[in-house]
Amino acid sequence: MRIDLHTHSTVSDGTQEPGEVVRAAAAAGLDVVALTDHDTTAGWARAADAALRHRVALVRGAEISARAGGVSVHVLSYLHDPAHVPLLDELDRTRDARTTRARRMVELVGQDFPVTWEDVLAQTAEGTTIGRPHIADALVAAGVVADRSAAFATVLAAGTAYYVPHYAPDAATAVALVRAAGGVPVLAHPGARMRGRVVGDEVIEEMAGAGLAGLEVFHRDHDAQQRERLQGLAQDLGLFVTGSSDYHGAGKPNRLGENTTAPAVLEQIVDLGRLDVIR
Repeated sequence: MRIDLHTHSTVSDGTQEPGEVVRAAAAAGLDVVALTDHDTTAGWARAADAALRHRVALVRGAEISARAGGVSVHVLSYLHDPAHVPLLDELDRTRDARTTRARRMVELVGQDFPVTWEDVLAQTAEGTTIGRPHIADALVAAGVVADRSAAFATVLAAGTAYYVPHYAPDAATAVALVRAAGGVPVLAHPGARMRGRVVGDEVIEEMAGAGLAGLEVFHRDHDAQQRERLQGLAQDLGLFVTGSSDYHGAGKPNRLGENTTAPAVLEQIVDLGRLDVIR
């Protein structure tokens, strides 16, 4: 069984709509796929319809923005209640902050490059949570950079004059909110140093104390040394480990199924989650 538990659609920063992500998962030979758009569940219904059509099991999820000591942290939430008010309120607050931040970054970028807010909107679909990837797409369209990766490495990198942080809940708080909503929290790409600063083991230990269930160990941004270290940490903390593609369609080079999760781990997620897998 091939299981990929981390993908994105046009609802956040992917380039394929939710149903197309599921169709692509089936074409890639996956048996199970999770849709985990940033801070939203807006793509679930379309993904569920496609899962039934293409006979791929769907794990409904989200990738929740959080922070720990000024470091960006992403918590994957699987099978949570999308109507749980405390979590829903936090996601709404984070999405609003993302939009405000994106507008300010476009203002700053626009002082030096031919990019406007309208140019950014042209790179999004209806209902998209707008973020840095869409500013990157506008920069690509304007011929400023070659692709998203180049935009993130230069103009949009943390520490540049154009970078603006945004609100996100404390990492341990995010984990506790996911648990309260009946979800299964997993720390996404915890050792991805090429993206910027990562949290120390003490933060992951604190998150484990708040209810963290697993670590996303098998990810293209983790080299062999990081994978070995994270597997050891997961064992010490009693966490399971997952593997995922972090697929964004054409937005990143990540390919569906390039890293996968063991069936036994999926069983644990299903046992812990409030919702069922759509089959």
